[in-house]
This record gives sequence, C-alpha cells and structure tokens, in this order.
Amino acid sequence: MNLLMENSGNGEILLNELNIQVHSRGGTISTNGRSENLVVGNMDCDADAAVQSDVVAKARRLKEMTFQDLFNQEIEYDDADEDDSDWDPLEKCVPSREWFCINCTMVNFDDVLLCDVCGESKDTEILILKSHTSQQTQEIHSQTVSLASDGCEGSLTEESAMGSCTVIGFDERMLLHSESEIKSQPHPERPDRLRAISASLANAGIFPGKCNRIPVREITQEELSMVHSLEHIEAVELSSCMLSSYFTPDTYANEHSACAARIAAGLCADLSKTILSGKAKNGFALVRPPGHHAGIRQAMGFCLHNNAAVAALAAQAVNAKKVLIVDWDVHHGNGTQEIFEGSKSVLYISLHRHEGGRFYPGTGAASEVGVKGAEGYCVNIPWKCGGVGDNDYVFAFQYIVLPIALEFAPDLTIISAGFDAARGDPLGCCDVTPAGYAQMTKMLSTLSDGKLLVILEGGYNLRSISSSATAVIKVLLGESSDFDADGVVPSRAGLLTILEVLKVQMKYWSSLESSLTKLQSQWASFSFKNKRADWVGL
Repeated sequence: MNLLMENSGNGEILLNELNIQVHSRGGTISTNGRSENLVVGNMDCDADAAVQSDVVAKARRLKEMTFQDLFNQEIEYDDADEDDSDWDPLEKCVPSREWFCINCTMVNFDDVLLCDVCGESKDTEILILKSHTSQQTQEIHSQTVSLASDGCEGSLTEESAMGSCTVIGFDERMLLHSESEIKSQPHPERPDRLRAISASLANAGIFPGKCNRIPVREITQEELSMVHSLEHIEAVELSSCMLSSYFTPDTYANEHSACAARIAAGLCADLSKTILSGKAKNGFALVRPPGHHAGIRQAMGFCLHNNAAVAALAAQAVNAKKVLIVDWDVHHGNGTQEIFEGSKSVLYISLHRHEGGRFYPGTGAASEVGVKGAEGYCVNIPWKCGGVGDNDYVFAFQYIVLPIALEFAPDLTIISAGFDAARGDPLGCCDVTPAGYAQMTKMLSTLSDGKLLVILEGGYNLRSISSSATAVIKVLLGESSDFDADGVVPSRAGLLTILEVLKVQMKYWSSLESSLTKLQSQWASFSFKNKRADWVGL
C-alpha cells in the first residue's frame, strides 16, 4: 500500500490513506480519531522487571511493525537499549505535562516558565478584542466610508476631503473561520490574530478613531473567476456544507470559511477601487483567511482565495494600467506568482525565506522571473537562511525593490503584508521589527502618488503581528518612521542574496545597473571575509 507522507512544517506527518497522524513532539499516534500513547524509555505496565526477555522481544516486534500494524493494534513501547538498572517497578510514572503558548501556539514543557520560541510567560494575558457590543458596533459603522457620497471627516465630494483618509476593511464574520477539529496543538492561523490587531488599534485610538471603515460585501463569483478556476471556487463553496474539511493537511475550513473568504476578497476589491477613485489616500485590509498561497486551482498554506490578486484585478477594472504587488510575508506567495507570472501589467516582488527550496512552499528562487514574454515582471528575493532582519529588508528595498518599482511606475501599490518575518514568529524565525515594517511601508508610500493598499497575510505571534500592523497603519496615517535608513549594512547572507538577484534581474531592469555600481562603491565598507570571491560571476 502506498502512503502519502507530507510534512506540515510543525513536526507532524500525515499518512493520508490510513488517516494516521504522528506528532513528533508528544509521542502520540492518532489513528482515525483514536490516540495511542507511546511511552518512550518507560514501560507502561506493572510487569516484573526481571522479565527482560519479554521486553526485548516487544521492542524487536515494534521495530519490525508496519504502519498497518500500528493502525490495527495498540502498542506498548520500551527502549530496550536504555539502562534501567535503577528502575523501580512500583514507582508511578509521572507523565511530563505540556502547555501551549497563548502568544505563538508553540508547545512547551510544564517546568518551563517562558516560551522557548517567543519568550512569552506561561501565565501571560494578551489583550484581544472581544466581540463588539452594540454600542461599539454602532460607533464603528458610524465611521463607514460610503463609496457614493459620505467620506472621511465629511463628504468625499468636497475637494478638501478627496484622498485625505485611511480606510480599513474589517468584518467580525471573518472570526468565525476556525479549525473545528480539536487537535493537540492550536492552529497558528486562528481568529485571535485579528482580535489582537483590533485590540492594538483600539488601544492606540486608531480604529475606531482615526481610520474609516468601508462597507462590507462578499465578492461575486464573476469577480473570483477572473482569478481562480471554477473548480476551485466551487470547492471552497462546498466547504460551507461541512462542519470540518481540509484542502491540505494544514489548510482547514468550517461551515463559515467560504463566507469569510468571500468577505475578505470583497473588502480587498473595494478598498482597491476606493483608493484608486481618490476617495481615500490608502487603506489596510484587516482580513483572513490569508490569500497569497491560493493559486488558480488550489487552496493551500492556510489560504482559500487570493486577496491580493483580487485587489489587483479590481484596480485594473477601474483603469489602473499597472499594479505593483510587494509581498514581504516570510513565505513565498506561490499563488500570486502563478496568477500573474505571464502578465506585464502586474509586477510581483517577493522577499521570503527560501533556503534553496527547503523552506515552505519551496518556490520563489531568484531564477523564477516570469514566463511567456513577461520575464522580469516576477522578482524573487530569496533569503538563504533564517534570522534575516530589518537591515537586510531595508537594504533590499534600497537596491532592488525601489529601483525596479520606480522604473515600473505603478498606478497602485499593494503590499501582501505577512508579519511572520517578525521577531518571535514561530514559523518565520526571522528578526524584522515594527520599526522595520514601518520603514518599508514609508518607502513604498512614495510610489503610485501614495496610493497604497496593505493586505494582511500571515503572522502568528500575537504581540508581533499586532505591534507591526499598528506601526504600518501609523505610517499610512502620516506618522514618520523612526528607522534610520542611512548607512544600513545587511548581513553577509542577506548581501549575497541581493547580489544574486541583481545578477538575474539586471537584464530586465536598467535601473539596477546604478544599484550595482553604488553597491560596488560601498563594498569596501562591508566587513566580510572573502569579499572578492563573492563577486565572482557578476
């Protein structure tokens, strides 16, 4: 029997044909809903310690068992090679207890007081926004931007109000999208992500307060069909008939997920149109489920519909000739790249961990530049390792992102804003700070006459995602960035990635020649060993 084994990235392997889940952290085997504990290094019975031959025999049988054997019967496991001379058969085994970090969902042992991943205290409390009271809901909706006449602090028909406000897209029904199946570890893409950001914005007096809200509508099938295949759209809609379903082992749906995805896409489309019409200067789509992994025919990587792609095509429907999508999520937006890889009217630039294709989803090498005459309109900046931080991102913006973007001259700039490259994120393991995200937003706001739409993608540390999103929206509101971008020096690994991308993209973008010349003139100031060897081939 062939078994399909997929690594979901969190230490879990799914054996689809048998519906077996093996969790590497907890030593648990789940078989069709049944859990069987494997006690490693301790015998889960009261047998006499002298019966060593039986123990060895059991260990040998376990070693020879197939997955089908594991599925069919309960197993007792003992490590026959362990020295158990001090083992007391009457001593009661005390299983180690685990706790899951409320901030990043990662598992920790009971004797650890601070999360190993994000450093959050075991007993911490994180401010998250609960469901609005009727009074709060009325207050938020009183600030809704009408696409027809009402506007920011007045009427949008007034010349002075045109383009003066920042709009937010949000609806509480997106919180109903959650994983119904109870598992040992919480899913990182959870409703608390939006609640934490909402609480941070409310606490800062930003929303409700300084930002305005657009009306909520669900995207139509006709609009979605411009991005996704009919089979994909129908598959997502079918999930509304089931309490729990999975598109991939880590991409869940419940009966509310299809509606949440339609709302998220509808908000992104309308934010795009509102900004292009001049009724708002910029906007932030506080939406989920995320979208940049969703391709033409498939949902994957927690994503159902591709919100950024929907927004880009909505912009083109109202006469935007060129749209730039900058994706700073720590994972490559393979879905967005697939949708636009043959288009010269949508430029896709992604900065992501890649590690030679070993980091999820494995796509996004520097050599992936576009197809069918659109070579150069796909720009991948694939980091070679984790730990990449503010200086690497800002440096890449200075030497690659902005020069190409200025040469492209987009009518609208969209940010696929995943905050999973943030410091303390359990999946990204990088080191970007809120100040770094604010600086990147500030740099992109110089494009498209300030017409900028930020769309939430990933980010799974509640504190990081809320503080980073708040920092970005403050820039949208006109606050200055505290980041000092002068004299930024990248890491050695970051610089090598930037050199690799320059080498690939120089043949498509003439502006990169000056970037390389400038970089060569500054090369002596970088304190790296074997600098000369790094230039080989350029």
